[in-house]
Parts: sequence; C-alpha cells; structure tokens
Amino acid sequence: MENLLQQIVNGLVVGSVYALVALGYTMVYGILGLINFAHGDVLMVGALVALQVATLLHKFWPGLHPLLILAISLGVAIPVCMLLGYVMERTAYRRLRNAPRLAPLITAIGVSFLLQTVAMIIWGRNYHSFPPLFPTIPLEPFPGVFITPVQVTILVASATLMVALIMLVNRTPLGRAMRATAENHRVASLMGVDTNKIISTTFILGSGLAAVAGVMHASNYGVAHYSMGFLPGLKAFTAAVLGGIGNLGGAMVGGIVLGLVETIGAGYIEQLSFGLLNSSYQDIFAFVILGIVLIFRPTGLLGERVSDRA
Repeated sequence: MENLLQQIVNGLVVGSVYALVALGYTMVYGILGLINFAHGDVLMVGALVALQVATLLHKFWPGLHPLLILAISLGVAIPVCMLLGYVMERTAYRRLRNAPRLAPLITAIGVSFLLQTVAMIIWGRNYHSFPPLFPTIPLEPFPGVFITPVQVTILVASATLMVALIMLVNRTPLGRAMRATAENHRVASLMGVDTNKIISTTFILGSGLAAVAGVMHASNYGVAHYSMGFLPGLKAFTAAVLGGIGNLGGAMVGGIVLGLVETIGAGYIEQLSFGLLNSSYQDIFAFVILGIVLIFRPTGLLGERVSDRA
C-alpha cells in the first residue's frame, strides 16, 4: 500500500509539470489550430537560463539564500521565455496563419531544432547539475510515503498557476478576448478585438508557464540539458490530446492522469515482468495512451465534437 501511495505522490508531481506545459499547447491550438512542437524546447530554455542565473549568483554571492536565488532565477527565466514565445509567434507563425496546415507544423519542428541547436552552442552537449535550491530532507506525510520540499513546491505552484490561468481566461477582459478569438478570430476582429495582440499574448502566457515548468523539472531531477525539453514536451502534447486539446481543464486533467499512469505503471512494471523490464520503460505509457485515445475518443476526455471553423 505504501508503494502505491508513493507512486501516486510521484505521479501528481510529474503530472503537474506535464499539465503546465500542456496548457501552452492547448491555448495555442484553441486559438490558432496550431500544434507548436517547439513549446517543449521553451521549457528547456527556461531551465537552462535559470541554471545560468543560479550558477552566477552562487559564484558572486555565495551566501545568498536558496529561495532568493530561486526567485531571481525565475524572475529572469520567465521574461526570457515570454520574449522567446513572442518572437516565435511574430517571426515563424504569423505569416503562416492562412497557409496549408502542414506548413506551420513543419515550421514548428524546424523552430524546435533551431532552439536545441542554439542551446547546444551556448551550454554545450553535457548534462549540467541543477543547483539545489530546496532542503533535501524529505517529509513523511504518511508512514512509508515520502515527499521532498521541491515536490511540495511543484504541487503548490502548479495548482496556483492553473487556478490563476482559469480565472484570467474566464473572468477578465483579456480572457474574454481570448475566448472570442478562439471562437472565430475574423468575427472577433470585426468586433474590435486586436487578434494579433491576443494571439501574441497567448504565446507569451504559454511560454511563461513553460519556463516555470522547466525550472520545476530541472529542480526535481537535478539536471538540465539542451535536449531535455523534447520528451516532456511530447508527453505534454499527449496530455493535451488526452484531456481534449483546446480545453484548459482537459489539459490539466490529461497531465495529471498521464503522470499517474506513467509513474504507477513504472512502479509495477518490473514486478509484473519478473525483473525482465525496469522502470526505464515508463515512457511507453504516454504513447500507448495517445494511441488508445485517438482510436476510441479522438476528442479527448473533456473534448467536445465541434465542426471546423470557416
């Protein structure tokens, strides 16, 4: 029983990161119908920028409190990723809005490779140890179940950001303009909505969430790397499809479900295979789930069947 509870805790932590990244996918798709496959690499940029800032702070101010280092690192990484999201939308995607759907998809893949290559040039090919910014002593909320302070922070921060995003979309003028643009951007522009500004803002918000997710991911696993965003990005896309891409609540549910299935499956796969397989096979669960969802419920768990927009 302790093992199951431990895997549930781990799954909630991993799923929270997937959910934050999936929100970026689903917001962009909901407004543009575009799958931004470079979004996972924004996570990578956020993690590596935060790593660079934290390293410099450790070097020049060795006595600085770790939480202050974390705050400053996030304070630099988030604007950098927001600017990156704006630049991607403005230079790579805006001119392709009326192009055949294959063109933006290929462009997104190209942007992904470009970001990875630039990161490799700047930070190199090696794995970098992410500085410990949280206490390492684990907490024990239940007998035999442990959770680290960084995992608690991930859960609290993810829940707070998700609620804040839902409130922004549902209860602010900006959110109303985003929903109108998602419904029909041509009609929204005729009603006075600056759709270009709204689309850019969507990319900016999604990139900011990806930056936070990148720092969380690197803090949880203790490493950062130029290609670290590919697999989490792909799994977050799977989570968005699982929940119903274009649906914010679906992205959150999909991320949590995917994290739980992945970690619980990884926790028991070695036992069920009599030691022939180990937990490194956990990545297969994301793609098995994606295949099953696309076959039996293409619209996702919370998605609705809608007609194509003109």
